[in-house]
Amino acid sequence: MPVEICAVGGFGEIGKNMCAVRVDDEVVIFDMGLHMGNYVKFTEEEREQVVKLDPKELKKVHAIPNDNTIDDWRPLVKAIIPSHAHLDHVGAIPYLASAFDAPIICTPFTANVLQSIIRDDKIKLTNAINELAPNSRMKLTDKLSVEFIHVTHSTPHTVFVALHTPYGIVLYATDFKVDITPVLGKKFDMQLMEKLKGNVLVAIVDSLYSQDNKKTPSESVAREMLRDVLLSVDSKPHSVIVTTFSSHIARIKSIIECAHQLNRHVVLLGRSMAKYAFAAEDCDIYHTSKFAEIIKYGSKVRQKLKKIESERNKWLIIATGHQGEPKSMLTRIANRTVPFRLRKDDIVIFSCNIIPVPVNMEHRQKLEEQLTDMGVRIYKDIHVSGHASREDMRDVIRAIQPKHIIPVHSAKAGIRGFVDLGIELGYREGKNVHPLVNGQRVIVE
Repeated sequence: MPVEICAVGGFGEIGKNMCAVRVDDEVVIFDMGLHMGNYVKFTEEEREQVVKLDPKELKKVHAIPNDNTIDDWRPLVKAIIPSHAHLDHVGAIPYLASAFDAPIICTPFTANVLQSIIRDDKIKLTNAINELAPNSRMKLTDKLSVEFIHVTHSTPHTVFVALHTPYGIVLYATDFKVDITPVLGKKFDMQLMEKLKGNVLVAIVDSLYSQDNKKTPSESVAREMLRDVLLSVDSKPHSVIVTTFSSHIARIKSIIECAHQLNRHVVLLGRSMAKYAFAAEDCDIYHTSKFAEIIKYGSKVRQKLKKIESERNKWLIIATGHQGEPKSMLTRIANRTVPFRLRKDDIVIFSCNIIPVPVNMEHRQKLEEQLTDMGVRIYKDIHVSGHASREDMRDVIRAIQPKHIIPVHSAKAGIRGFVDLGIELGYREGKNVHPLVNGQRVIVE
């Protein structure tokens, strides 16, 4: 039994990503993520603060992976390795990791975000957090080593995790897109992928958009979409608010650059915005505070909003709330629970997509209705995805030529699309393309 894969979370669903790989008598875990919709719903209904939640309760509501499926592997775990800093990949670490006697190994940006979560939520984590830079390698045991391969995604320091084993490479390839003109950081390097050719035993691949017959546009396209709206619409007498993913440092950079062309000062509002912005600064990725103010929620935010209220046409606000989250800054502004009032013809830009789960769709609809009732001008979908489409997946699989492929990070439609793509590329379902669902295991050799 050389290599066995266990699908713990994120297989047949979008969220709570977690995968375990057994190599002889040693196990490595990739990712421990939240199911954001279930997590948000549960914490809203059951808690005033998102602290000291019981992992058993979170498992019951399917907000975190059910790691009981690998109870028999628990003593064998040698490392926990998140691929990047998004909460659907790292957010369950504070609740699950301490049950494993193993270090957490991640990129510096991911480590910084994780430490911030633990600190803010007052969670004690017994695991050591060890940093490994992109395009670097670390020995885990006598048999195993891990290599981080830089890829492009919608947050910094995203990597493919290459687990080097005596039987070949296990490549954990989620999340990514092939971006050769990124706004921030290095481009996706297909030559790095080609160096793996012939050595990859199995690739576990992001299959979210496997049914979309296209190439995912570059982040530079999103920058031009923002420029088109912000620089072509007459906003001089009005307030301008842009909301996007707090972890999307490249997008925030583009928003700031557009704001400066409009001669507007920029302020980032919200706890999550501050968390990711300061993590990027600590890792010398992008120094937001050189170009904008960063303020967490509290008395300082209220003071700033009072100032902006009297200088509406001099500021651009970047705020949390792109999914309509009830406790977010944009929702608080819409609810008039902070000292700032939106007026007719003010501009709100959603530089994001709606994550298609019921709770998010409900919250966003409510927020948009509130904004519309105020006479606010809404610009939606000023965005490109951070996930590969079908043709990106095809190019990566062709470059690395893995012996086996497994779809991850998608619901049933994405799994089916990926299997069909595998068949197009010469793989056979059940033989070397494996459509797993949570709890299933497969031996690859």
